Amino acid sequence: MAIYRFRISFEDYDDISREIDIKSNQTFEDLHRAIHRSTGYDADKSSSFYVSTDNWIKGEEIAIHPNQRKIDNGVTLMEKSKLSSFIDDPHQKFYYIYNFDRPYDFHVELIKIILDADPKIDYPYLVKSVGEAPKIIDKSNIGSFAASTTANDDFDFLNEMDFVPEDTDELEAMGGRGINAEETQESDEEEEQEDEFGDGEEDYGNDDYGNDKEDY
Repeated sequence: MAIYRFRISFEDYDDISREIDIKSNQTFEDLHRAIHRSTGYDADKSSSFYVSTDNWIKGEEIAIHPNQRKIDNGVTLMEKSKLSSFIDDPHQKFYYIYNFDRPYDFHVELIKIILDADPKIDYPYLVKSVGEAPKIIDKSNIGSFAASTTANDDFDFLNEMDFVPEDTDELEAMGGRGINAEETQESDEEEEQEDEFGDGEEDYGNDDYGNDKEDY
């Protein structure tokens, strides 16, 4: 039984890739699910492989969970399609779109054919994983994503202030008022100056001054 080794890479993220070994008589659905065991994505999303040219031009579609229009047009289904039936080239390529609602595009390329399967391995088998798959935002995680974004924004604000851990003592000494403490101090000083001028005006108009004028 021959083993196909495929390299799967994100079209928009060159530094993220996976290499998966899979039996030639396994299906495109097996490969689809193996890809998303390695990315952490939900495999139960409408997705498609396309037989591709060397320039990544899409040809025949092989789908999972297709919409009614594709079903009516007789689209080929992943669960019924063995990989070996679509391999005409030792470097065969497939263009792959995951989750048509929020699509990610992948390049899938056959990079090696191993003549004999290893009896100790349960195929499909993840041979190599490079980089962390980008996060997908959906209803199940949008709250945690928003919280993470807020935390990152606070961190970026401190970075813009050239904040360093040693600044913590200084912030505590300011009574937790942070950058507004200096403004508050200046406001207090202005109030004291106003009080001082006010006292001077009252002294200027006191009774002693008036009595001196009458004596003159």
